[in-house]
Amino acid sequence: MSSNTPSTHGLRSAAPVLSTADVAAWLEHYLALGFVVDAHDETYGFASLGPVELHVALHPDHDPRTTAAAVFVHVDDADAVWRRWSTVPGGREVAPVDTDYGIREGAHVDPDGNLLRHGSRI
Repeated sequence: MSSNTPSTHGLRSAAPVLSTADVAAWLEHYLALGFVVDAHDETYGFASLGPVELHVALHPDHDPRTTAAAVFVHVDDADAVWRRWSTVPGGREVAPVDTDYGIREGAHVDPDGNLLRHGSRI
């Protein structure tokens, strides 16, 4: 193995853990976005959509101004994702724009302030 080629050590995927003050409401919002959701219990849950997996943990003192997270999701069509997610109440949307780094990128901010940026190659 070349010294410039890092070993994967068997890594296969990552699942960011987002924060919320209400796991049931978070799961309901992500279900409306099109994710398959599952609650482990009232303090932890999961949302998956294709290969994308997100986890959520209860933080009763969650404050979107200081404890929210950001995730970038690679998608085939940023406009299609934006059209779908923009129909879901409770979140905020940023319509996709072409960037100078070759990505058409939009965003969804969930009710807890967690940012899901999504982009596709131009």
